Amino acid sequence: MPKKKILAADDDPDILDIIKLALEDEYNVVIAHNGEEAIEEVYKQSPDLVLLDYIMPKLNGLEVCRRLKSDILLRHMPVVMLTGKGELRDKVTGLGAGADDYIVKPFEPEELLARINTIIRRSEADLDANPLSKLPGNVTITKELEKRIGEGGRFAVCYLDLDNFKAYNDTYGFKKGDEIIRYAARTLLDVMQNCGNRDDFLGHIGGDDFVYITNPDQAEGLCQKIISSFDLNIGEFYNEEDLKRGFIVSKDRKGETQEFPLISISIGIVSNEAFELKHPAEIGAIGAELKAFAKTIMGSSYVKERRSKKTDSEETPEIA
Repeated sequence: MPKKKILAADDDPDILDIIKLALEDEYNVVIAHNGEEAIEEVYKQSPDLVLLDYIMPKLNGLEVCRRLKSDILLRHMPVVMLTGKGELRDKVTGLGAGADDYIVKPFEPEELLARINTIIRRSEADLDANPLSKLPGNVTITKELEKRIGEGGRFAVCYLDLDNFKAYNDTYGFKKGDEIIRYAARTLLDVMQNCGNRDDFLGHIGGDDFVYITNPDQAEGLCQKIISSFDLNIGEFYNEEDLKRGFIVSKDRKGETQEFPLISISIGIVSNEAFELKHPAEIGAIGAELKAFAKTIMGSSYVKERRSKKTDSEETPEIA
């Protein structure tokens, strides 16, 4: 199992050396020397916990903490403030900004490691989140579906999947593939925040699969916005040669060389408009069927269940 990742931000190189020596046996430690660099590394590295010095150049730890906690994809990431003052006012201010804990400098390396271990265990117990996107994971998704079913209201579940993602991963590497996943998560989140409803839900099933729950009246419009936003900037993740010709050359699952178009997004929309949905597994099965149908269409697309009953197999999904 790979080590969990800790980002340590401090402008004192001696403190950073102490932190690294204390944690590197159990954690992968990423270093930042000021507040701006800390924010950049958080978005690039997606750490499991952030250690922030209270006083840093460019952006202090308090401002960095506030920015991280205001981002829905990052707000569940534990933040620990390091302060050399030990004053109650600093501790209260840091906790008020969203910090999960604080450690007063100077500290014993053994104490630092013990506190970090405790905070990470507590965070894992409290949060079911995908480690890459920080979006709610399968446990939370299932609970949300059960809640919607139990409430008896109208809802639509959009199952989203990236096309040609494996070929991209094989060609560009897993690190670039992770960037694509984070880009997809950010695209979905931006659409939800700018165009969705207050009670909309976004989750990350795993890999390149996501789920977006909204109301049936807005589902298609939201899917259209997701597709246009995703397609707009996906080319930035390709080199000039692949982008110009519009495809990459890679091997398929049988080991045969093929041409794969640029990554697109396929969406299957399941709703309870026409018939009752009684269980999350039932919703997932219909969503998988619709999403598979969407993936047979070239480029980004969505399909919506339009059968009046689940047994009306002669009906075909609505395609867009």
